[in-house]
Amino acid sequence: MPIKDSAKKYMRVTARRTQRNKVIKGVMRSAMKKTRDAIATGNPTVAKEWFTKAQKALDKAAQKKVIKKNTASRRKSRLAKLLKTAQK
Repeated sequence: MPIKDSAKKYMRVTARRTQRNKVIKGVMRSAMKKTRDAIATGNPTVAKEWFTKAQKALDKAAQKKVIKKNTASRRKSRLAKLLKTAQK
């Protein structure tokens, strides 16, 4: 346990940020997973709907610096590629 007040405060700040990041990552991961599941089941309308939600979640995570901008871009690109090949 920290002794200095500033170190105690930093622990509290870290705990808050970790909690916030977990929520954001959870929303992002679940949206991506549901998109992939909808693609796998062969339901293009549901897949497209979840794809837009996944894009939004990825953009928000990148904006709040939970993930890097290029990571969000790469994941969106891969999901779009999956969706496009599934629609053919």
